[in-house]
Amino acid sequence: MGVSLLAKSEPPDEQSPFVELTAESGIEFVHQRGASLMKYLVETQGSGCALLDYDQDGLLDIFLVDGGLTPDSPPVTSQGHRLYRNLGNWKFKDATAGSGIRSTRSYGMGVAVGDYDNDGYPDVYITNFGSNNLYHNNGDGTFSDLAEQAGVQAGGWSTSAAFLDFDRDGLLDLYVVRYLDYHYERPLYCAEKNLRSYCHPRNFAGAADKLYRNLGSGRFRDVSETSGIANPEGKGLGVVAADFDGDGWIDLYVANDTTRNFLYRNNKNGTFSDVTLTSGTGYSPEGQAEAGMGTDAADYDGDGRLDIVVTNYDLETNGLYRNEGDWLFSDERWPAGLAKTDRFLLGFGTAFFDFDNDGDQDLLIVNGHVLDNAEQVRDEIRYAQPIQLLENRQGRFSENLSFASYASKSPRVGRGASLGDVDNDGDVDILVSNSGQKPVLLMNQIPSTNNWLLLKLVGTHCNRDAVGTTIVVTSHTDRQVTQIRGGGSYLSASDIRVHFGLGSSKTAEELKIRWPCGSEEVFREIKANQILTIKESGSRSQLLCLQPKKT
Repeated sequence: MGVSLLAKSEPPDEQSPFVELTAESGIEFVHQRGASLMKYLVETQGSGCALLDYDQDGLLDIFLVDGGLTPDSPPVTSQGHRLYRNLGNWKFKDATAGSGIRSTRSYGMGVAVGDYDNDGYPDVYITNFGSNNLYHNNGDGTFSDLAEQAGVQAGGWSTSAAFLDFDRDGLLDLYVVRYLDYHYERPLYCAEKNLRSYCHPRNFAGAADKLYRNLGSGRFRDVSETSGIANPEGKGLGVVAADFDGDGWIDLYVANDTTRNFLYRNNKNGTFSDVTLTSGTGYSPEGQAEAGMGTDAADYDGDGRLDIVVTNYDLETNGLYRNEGDWLFSDERWPAGLAKTDRFLLGFGTAFFDFDNDGDQDLLIVNGHVLDNAEQVRDEIRYAQPIQLLENRQGRFSENLSFASYASKSPRVGRGASLGDVDNDGDVDILVSNSGQKPVLLMNQIPSTNNWLLLKLVGTHCNRDAVGTTIVVTSHTDRQVTQIRGGGSYLSASDIRVHFGLGSSKTAEELKIRWPCGSEEVFREIKANQILTIKESGSRSQLLCLQPKKT
């Protein structure tokens, strides 16, 4: 990064680990939420974002989902979804025109990214209030909407989605979270303190999620009922697909709004079992259903098992479920310090990541209220709220004060969050989508005193994105376990590459990979501070040095 580029920004806190580069990047998108006097609930849930390398040039590009208009929206212009190509040096070019990505009558919500046909190019699935879109990547900078042909339009109100290979046949399947049984034609009048407000989700019935099995040749089959996940009790907003018991089969966790969350165990036969009640992951410590928004999974305490975070409403607290093994979780939100940071904040997008490359999982939480008149309803609540960066200190989280200083001066109506190494310099950057506002692009400016590895895994016998793979990195200082997960955050998709902070270690003594098909590979003495491609090749994987563009 050149000094001249930073000089154009607002003067940042020199100690902040991130600096905002949205204006300089060329991103001019403004989310359209279609706000109206009728206060349709869809207007306030926001839309998501994604970091993906759609043209396979080694640089992460940006996809931003637009909302749209409702029947009573004022006559305003909607930009539609935007695709921005990464030119390097933190510059992006709007590549939407001619890409085949177009606006529809549906109201845009979320985005999931996955190479569902294993052709080497990531495809894009957009969830909507209305029919969903499946944009097949044609490999030449264009996309074709094949949702109808593929059989994945869903309908109703879809929110987050996740690509996963739940049956381990080498093809990415698709899980679609759905929210409420909601219709423009049947609006309710709701008020707080005699002010018209958006109605509470408790006023509406839930909608069952969808699971689509990939049949190959561009076709999917709806297996929601036969797989056991079609529960109409759900009011889903977030999903993460991960192997929670380490048996090599990917499981599912769904964050639900005002009803219990869902934890589904993969039975290895095409079906799932709901183990939420016995696992302890469905409710607050007081046994109350909370307003689950976003979710993610990672090993925050270093015991080798994936734990779960869930963001919730204000006056609740965000949840942290520690994986104790054998499908038992303990609620650690208070002991881990998470609950002490968020009482008056409303959380949406969230992600575990190692922002300072010290070898443990820190936590990002994006906040913003759903009531655009929140200040008139309660004195202590604000519509626009700060992003939180929670630093992991031996399994306890505390707010990074220098980042908090920046974030408190720049509150937004935050919704989605995507993470990835945008400039390929070895640390993780942040993209945040905001409701009715511009997105925020944050460059990680942590000094490069700690070491790192960035891995791009390519499946050949397994699904090409290697979703479901478990990676174990051992250095002289610690042992880290992570997985390539499906979904995560809220309405958003992050870089599929796997990042490891190595601290003072200049070498990964051992790199162990368990592919989702069950085979294992071990590599030794891997030098730090490089981006590697690891390609599955029959029974023996190939370790290749990747030299992407670095900006």
